[in-house]
Amino acid sequence: MRVIAGSFRSRQLIAPRGTGTRPTSDRLRETLFNILAPRVAGCRFADLYAGTGAVGIEAISRGAEHVWFAEKAEPALAAIRGNLKALQIARGFTVEERGTGALLERLAKAAQKAATESAEDARAGDLLDLVYLDPPWEAEAEYDNTLHLLGSARGRLMLAPGALVIAEHSSKTQLAERYGELVQTRTLKQGDAALSFYAVC
Repeated sequence: MRVIAGSFRSRQLIAPRGTGTRPTSDRLRETLFNILAPRVAGCRFADLYAGTGAVGIEAISRGAEHVWFAEKAEPALAAIRGNLKALQIARGFTVEERGTGALLERLAKAAQKAATESAEDARAGDLLDLVYLDPPWEAEAEYDNTLHLLGSARGRLMLAPGALVIAEHSSKTQLAERYGELVQTRTLKQGDAALSFYAVC
């Protein structure tokens, strides 16, 4: 497993032993970032259910302004921290070790507070431009809960205008076309995996 492109191109990444973590393949990450390329530089990126952190690190390598890694499994957290340390990435990221729910709750509260205290244009720099989620493929409730939250009125407060939400899932699974105000715009299948793209309608 390696970084595909950017300032850390071709650098190797570590993953926990065993089958508890299923890293996004190099090929699928390359496909993903080929699609996202015009949006990544300067963006604010959330890597939910981050596993090894490979997707978020790819975003950093390609110039993301800030990346949030949400993960609560200890072996995966150790891999994320080990990869960041090995690449000498010391800033421009936040690791939320309580997992995806805790990160989204924190960001939602901050966005809600900012929305009541400041003008819309002043908040633009605090919102998420790209959100990537890759729960265990069999964890249907994780997909539903996270996508419904992001598509809710509260979740929308976290998303910048034109934000994209991308879910990685089994190619044998079809996610809903709509979660609240999130509408599926595209699904791309590659081997056993698929990427579903959502935008705010």
